Amino acid sequence: LRERLRAGELEEAWVEIPVRESLAPQISVFSESGMDQLGIDLSQMFSGFPLPRKLKRMTVRQAREVLREEALERLVNMEEVRAEGLRLAEEAGIVFIDELDKLALGGPEERGGPGVSRQGVQRDLLPLLEGTTVRTRHGTVRTDGILFIAAGAFSQTKPSDLMPELQGRLPIRVELHPLTEEHFQRILVEPEDALTKQYQALLATEGVRLTFTPGAVEELARIAAELNRTLEDIGARRLIPVMERVMEDISFEADLHAGEEFVIDREYVLEKLSELARNLDLSRYIL
Repeated sequence: LRERLRAGELEEAWVEIPVRESLAPQISVFSESGMDQLGIDLSQMFSGFPLPRKLKRMTVRQAREVLREEALERLVNMEEVRAEGLRLAEEAGIVFIDELDKLALGGPEERGGPGVSRQGVQRDLLPLLEGTTVRTRHGTVRTDGILFIAAGAFSQTKPSDLMPELQGRLPIRVELHPLTEEHFQRILVEPEDALTKQYQALLATEGVRLTFTPGAVEELARIAAELNRTLEDIGARRLIPVMERVMEDISFEADLHAGEEFVIDREYVLEKLSELARNLDLSRYIL
């Protein structure tokens, strides 16, 4: 029997093994006074007690994975993992603050009302950027060695509308240029989770093969760039509604075309999007 097990002949046989029952991961308690989140980690509180076990029925293949995970857990020293995580956060951590322009005060009329809360958030960011100690449920983290990157469109405001103290703690400024058609083409095909690959994988679950020609990619990129120029420039996010518009018919009827192949070419993209791209008012409502 042992030889058959090692040879893989019993992978689909059913067995019963005792499996540890996991505790609830964490209960979060929020105070009404606006204090920081208080975390109650039950697994840590009861770490000194043996976890109850329950017999579960599964295949030999599944049981091997369960036993393997339990063996790996016993080999891991969580205190060392926690300490290494804190060290990496302090020495190689990167914090990205998006939409910083929403904190800028547009003019004297905004110095009161909502402007007060915006200025308060800016003041709260100052010690983090300068270097302070932050308490987390895993331990304390010094922010002196953490790289802070802030970004914002600043379409309604200017970086100079931020507090002078905050501007001084963000000394390096870089202005990004809008995405071009070439950028959109690369975004559509190069990333591992590119939109074209996502649709191919999604339709593959229905047994449908999907192919995008280079001409189709070029046309998708051209229309997305044109819509960004004529409407609001939302960057690469424009590709999502454009692709949905092109693929909506095929996606809706995919289960009716199992085993078939669809080739998306330039003519197909123009058929779905040419009227949309020409009519600016219609584009506002659909995209």
